[in-house]
Amino acid sequence: MNQLKSDEYPAIFNDYIETITGDVMEELNEQIESFPEFIASIPEELGTFTYAEGKWTIKEVLCHILDAERIMTYRALRFARNDMTALASFEQDEFVANGRHNERKLKEISEEFVHLRKANMFLFNSFDDTELNRKGMASDRLISVRAFLYIIAGHLNHHVTLLKSRYLKDQNLNNNVV
Repeated sequence: MNQLKSDEYPAIFNDYIETITGDVMEELNEQIESFPEFIASIPEELGTFTYAEGKWTIKEVLCHILDAERIMTYRALRFARNDMTALASFEQDEFVANGRHNERKLKEISEEFVHLRKANMFLFNSFDDTELNRKGMASDRLISVRAFLYIIAGHLNHHVTLLKSRYLKDQNLNNNVV
């Protein structure tokens, strides 16, 4: 798949999109294995760890990734099917506050991700060029279906980087994943 053009997405998503240096579909597929491996490298007792007061826990960050993927995929589906209804934003802090994520096991979060991403890949692979190039309004911003694929993959990359640098860097984990 070709790289995105700047008119396909708002600049607010640059940081996510810039993490994708190769083919986005390959990145999305690769994450099906690499992200669960990353989660498996985190000891369960660190799941509720946060690096500073008022910040999300590791489990909350992981579940936020799942929530955001669902929302972005829904938006992509709506626009791919030529539904041009403007879609509202979502309040990520409310999603996290009301998700009971810290009650979950890391293994369950990992398994859920695999199923979610595999299902989403069937959808993404079904889109043709016409569908991928369609645009719609989400959160008061014009965005293409293709851009959502980059945002989904890049959003995950962004949060893994933050987890490694802010949450796990001083945890003395003895593996090569983190």
